[in-house]
Amino acid sequence: MSIFVGGLWVLVVICALLFVYTRASIPSSSDVNFKQFQRTYLVIYLMAMAGDWMQGPHVYALYDSYGMTTHQIEILFVAGFGSSMVFGTVVGSFADKYGRRANCILYGILYSLACVTKHFGNFWILMIGRLLGGIATSILYSAFESWLIYEHNKRGFDQDSLGTVFSHAVLGNSVVAILAGFVAQYFADMFGFVAPFDVSLSILTVMCVVIVFTWTENYGDTSSNFYQSFSNSLHSIRTDPKILCLGIIQSLFEGSMYTFVLEWTPALTPHEPPAKEIPGAKALLEAHGDVTVEGHRGAIPHGLIFAGFMIAIMIGSSLFKIFLRVTSVESFMRPVLLVSAVSLLTPIFFPGNQLIIFSGFLVFEVCVGIFWPSLSTMRGKYVPEETRATIMNCFRIPLNMIVVVMLLQNLEMGVIFRCCAVFLVIATLCQQWLYSLSQALPKKPNPVAPPSRKEDTPALLTEEG
Repeated sequence: MSIFVGGLWVLVVICALLFVYTRASIPSSSDVNFKQFQRTYLVIYLMAMAGDWMQGPHVYALYDSYGMTTHQIEILFVAGFGSSMVFGTVVGSFADKYGRRANCILYGILYSLACVTKHFGNFWILMIGRLLGGIATSILYSAFESWLIYEHNKRGFDQDSLGTVFSHAVLGNSVVAILAGFVAQYFADMFGFVAPFDVSLSILTVMCVVIVFTWTENYGDTSSNFYQSFSNSLHSIRTDPKILCLGIIQSLFEGSMYTFVLEWTPALTPHEPPAKEIPGAKALLEAHGDVTVEGHRGAIPHGLIFAGFMIAIMIGSSLFKIFLRVTSVESFMRPVLLVSAVSLLTPIFFPGNQLIIFSGFLVFEVCVGIFWPSLSTMRGKYVPEETRATIMNCFRIPLNMIVVVMLLQNLEMGVIFRCCAVFLVIATLCQQWLYSLSQALPKKPNPVAPPSRKEDTPALLTEEG
C-alpha cells in the first residue's frame, strides 16, 4: 500500500472522529429560522461551487485535445487570472450598488456562457471563455459571502453562528469537490472532455432558478457610482488598519495557495518513475502510457492525492469550530499561518522525500480548511457593509497579481516554495498586528445591518411558506 493510499485512510479516520466529536461536543443552534436560513444559503452556495469544481479537472485536457500548444494553454490560464484581477474587480463590485442576489445570478450566467465556449476549438473563442470565467470567479468569492453576512445580521442571528455557517460551507465544499471529480470523470469518459462543462452549465442554470425563488435582494451603498464606491473602499482600507491587515493576509495566503495548486504535482513526482526501473515496464508504458508500479496512469495517483487534500480541508473546518470555542479567531490564526509557512518548506529541506513532502502538504491543506471560515468570520466583523463586495474584490487584485507574476516568471520550484513561505510569514506578522488591534477594541453587541429598502423586506420564501 502506497503512502498516498495509507495517508488517505488515515485522513478519513481522523475526519470521521473529528466530525463525530464536534457534533457531540459543540451544541448546534436550536433556532428553526436560523437552520432554514443556513440550509437555504448552503444549497445555493454549494451548487455554485459544484459548477466551478466540475470544470477544473478537464480544462487542460480539453485545450490539449483541441491541439493547443503548451504556450497557448499557459496564455489562456494567465488570461483567466488577469480577467479576474481587472474586469472581475469592476463587475464584482456592482453587487453593492445593484444587489448581491443579482450579482450571484450574473455569476451563473457568465460561467454558463464560459461553458458554452468550451465547445469550440478556436483559441480566441476559448479566450473569451477564460475572460468570462475570470469575472465569474471574482463574483463567486465576494457576492455570495456579502449576501450571507447582510442577511445574517438583518435577521438578528447570533454572531458566533456566522462562523458555523462558514465552517459548514467549507466542509460541504470539500465534499462537493470530491463528488464533482468523480462525476466529471464519468461524463468525460462517456462523452468526451467537453461533457463536464455541460454538466456544470446545467448545475449553474438550476442554481440561478433557485436563487430567483428563494433569495431576497440586499445592497450596500446604492447611492454611489462605481468610482465613489471604489474610492470609499480604498479610503476604508487606508484608514482602518484592521481592513488593511485582512487584505494583506488574504492576498498573501490565497496567492500562495493558488501557486501551490500549480506546484504540488512536480513536488511529489519522483525524478525517475518507478515503472521504468522494473522488468517489462517498457512494454507496459508503450501500451498504456506512463503507468506506475501500482497501476496508476502517471507517476503519482493525482485523484487519490486530490481526495486527500479535500479531506484535509474538511479536517481543518472541524478544527475551526473547536478552536473557536477556546479562543478568538484573531488569536488562533497566528499559529495556523505560521504552521502553513513551515509546511511549504518541506520540498526545500526534504527534496524527493515523498512521505515528508506529502505530509507537509496535508498539513498545509488543514490550514486552508481553517483559513477559509476564519477569514470570512473576520471580514464579517471588520469590513463595512456599504462597500463589502467592492472591498473584497479590491483584495483580489494583489492576489491575482501574485499568481500571474509567479506564472510568467518561469521560476524554479524551490524558489516558488520559498516565496510562498515568505508570503505566509508576512501574513503571520499581519495576523499578529490584527490580533493586537482586536484586543484594543471594546466589546460590542452583534452588528445590525441597516434597514433594507422597502422592496427588500420580505423574508425568504421558504420561511414564509
